Amino acid sequence: MAVMTRAKTKSAGATPVGRKQRPASFLTPDLILDTARAVIERDGPQALTFRRLGTELGADHTAVLRHFRGKDELLLGLAARLVSDALHDFAPSESWRETLASLARRIRAACLQHPGVAVLVAARTSRREPEFQGADVVIGALLQAGLQGREAASYYRVLADTALAAGAFEASFNVLDKAAQEGDRLAWRREYLTASPQRYPNLAQVAPHLAEIDEEDQFETALGLLLDAVELRAQRARAARAEGSEHTEN
Repeated sequence: MAVMTRAKTKSAGATPVGRKQRPASFLTPDLILDTARAVIERDGPQALTFRRLGTELGADHTAVLRHFRGKDELLLGLAARLVSDALHDFAPSESWRETLASLARRIRAACLQHPGVAVLVAARTSRREPEFQGADVVIGALLQAGLQGREAASYYRVLADTALAAGAFEASFNVLDKAAQEGDRLAWRREYLTASPQRYPNLAQVAPHLAEIDEEDQFETALGLLLDAVELRAQRARAARAEGSEHTEN
């Protein structure tokens, strides 16, 4: 009896509690993406492997491959999820400018909520439903502004990439360790203020103001500049079409 008890104990100890593999049927793409995002945010992008996903999900890693054929496809799914988060419950405004501004702010918020994912996938083109939905909204706002054809396509690409790039840039700062973050923030109040006025006279004129500008200021200023440019280009495009129409009629 003692031998049997020891054997049972040893057998039970071979599979730790909570590590028993579950059937692959419980896996879904959404569950896998949720788990992948949690791994990245907790342990960094380098921690994301299919074996790690299998361990986290309590399944064989080959079961994950039934839903995502490789890591690149998994990353594209995460990119689509980032855009989907930004679009959640989003409704375009009657103003094209407010539509674009609101969507850009949502992209930034999604990047900051999941900075590790943003750094990893913001530059990707997911070619999935959320991205198509976002593209349709942005292009619709640009058409409403008065842009057409290639100009509308070009400004869509610029706006989308700028919003994602800005969000990912800020996210990359947020994933730094706290000491590095604090050192960079202090630089505006320390090294920049002590820079030689003789060598850097222009910098010295505005150095006291540099520390006042935070990430929110930077984003909103960049967004305003970009939307001002779109508005100006749209005005020019409308004027050019009106002039062309007059020449045609004459």
